[in-house]
Amino acid sequence: MDKAKLPRHIAIIMDGNGRWARNRDLPRLEGHRRGSETVEGIVEACREIGIEYLTLYAFSQENWNRPSDEVLGLMDLLKHFLIQKRPKLIQNGVRLRVIGQIDRLPEGVLRELTKTIAETRHCEKMTLVLALSYSSRSELTELVNQMVRSALAEGDASRVIREDELDRQLYTEGLPDPDLLIRTSGEHRISNFLLWQMAYTELYFTDTLWPDFNREELEAAIREYQSRERRFGLTTEQVRATL
Repeated sequence: MDKAKLPRHIAIIMDGNGRWARNRDLPRLEGHRRGSETVEGIVEACREIGIEYLTLYAFSQENWNRPSDEVLGLMDLLKHFLIQKRPKLIQNGVRLRVIGQIDRLPEGVLRELTKTIAETRHCEKMTLVLALSYSSRSELTELVNQMVRSALAEGDASRVIREDELDRQLYTEGLPDPDLLIRTSGEHRISNFLLWQMAYTELYFTDTLWPDFNREELEAAIREYQSRERRFGLTTEQVRATL
């Protein structure tokens, strides 16, 4: 692994907790609990490797439609994760940030989330972003509606919106776009995740279920990323001329 060519920002769709549990005749919630342990290990590995930003797709808006007992269990796991791991995040210099419609989260979860964000605000070694109650389509739709209302209020119905202006008003404002997306469990789709932000992201899919994902798998994904040529619409010759 070339330390000089690390992705600045890795995004992960953590998939396969339920299948991991089913394969072992365990309750689905046990798969989610085991998956939360994997989160801790991958956050630590990313920090040690030198990844600046890590975004985890923890709970989508569509996930609210799952059975109520599973949703309640997931919210309880999230609350305890925030309480138990807060000191370690601070100790390791990891800043927490969240994207999504977090007003839908239970009061107790929102309270611990807000507290963790505040207490890690000074941390500078890595930024951990949790996508909670997140939907990229909703993010973009909400933003477009805001911009339309703003233009009408200003009396400028012909106003032209620039890409950089839109960037600054997304949930991810101030964050670099992901360089690498990892999705576990053998699924090959991005599931309404960071649709705008991943226009030029390198995609990596693995059959490994999320509870079994580890540092070795992470490093394999990074090595695969480093083997690719990122052209951003240019030719190979143009890219090589800039090196």
